Amino acid sequence: MKLRVSAVQYHLHSISSFEEFRARVEHYVKTAEEYGTEFLLFPEFFTTQLLSIPTASGQAAGIGELPKYTEAYRALFRELAGSTGMHIIAGTHVLEREGRLYNVAHMFYPDGTVVEQPKLHITPTEVNEWNMNAGDGLSVFPTSKGTVALLTCYDIEFPEIVRIAKAKGADVIFCPSCTDDRHGFYRVRYTSHARAVENQVYVVTTGTVGSLPTVDFMRGNYGQAAVITPNDIPFPPRGILVEGEINQDMIVTADLDLSLLYEVRERGSVTTWRDRRTDLYTDWKQG
Repeated sequence: MKLRVSAVQYHLHSISSFEEFRARVEHYVKTAEEYGTEFLLFPEFFTTQLLSIPTASGQAAGIGELPKYTEAYRALFRELAGSTGMHIIAGTHVLEREGRLYNVAHMFYPDGTVVEQPKLHITPTEVNEWNMNAGDGLSVFPTSKGTVALLTCYDIEFPEIVRIAKAKGADVIFCPSCTDDRHGFYRVRYTSHARAVENQVYVVTTGTVGSLPTVDFMRGNYGQAAVITPNDIPFPPRGILVEGEINQDMIVTADLDLSLLYEVRERGSVTTWRDRRTDLYTDWKQG
């Protein structure tokens, strides 16, 4: 089974309307469509660009205003997934539920289905500055091209949750990210490589680039998209199928061959998934 994936290094800049946001999103989607993309990944928190739209009071909108765009956000990506036939992982968007804010990854299927995965591990900035709340459970999502999981940024830094995703059947981890400096970027990048090696899965990751001068905690962004593989023959020695130019507005594209994952799990130079010591530490097991 093969699938073509693309990841957007989404350029954040101030905008004046939702229609301007729509036009930018459509540009990336249409570009990916021209490449024959089947799964398209946007970054974490890219919808914070909507907070740069001028308000009636002239004051910058806060994170608590973002959920009011949820209906328009969903309608836009449902329409684009349907018209292009792509699965679109539309980064994350902030939802409000019972008075609490959640950072939630969304995947839009071509048939109109929408699935959600709340971020499970919340950074200190998200907690202290934005009053975000953590999700409670991990789901994996079957598609016509295999089973995938959506783990957002900080989530990838926790090996246990990726091990559970693999135990539940995920072969591809989509990791939308948003980091403001090189330290944060490399934490996500290096642990993405570790998770690919440990679990013999693909990791597709990307981040925001550019700046939102009027949006708190989105003034600096340091990002790069990459498609990451296990470090074994027949994959590239560095475990990178493709990567973007750091902090540039662009899309990267690669083909994932799931059969290669199955091959290295059975007879690779190392067989890390098969050789895990479940007598010493347990995987998730279906109850």
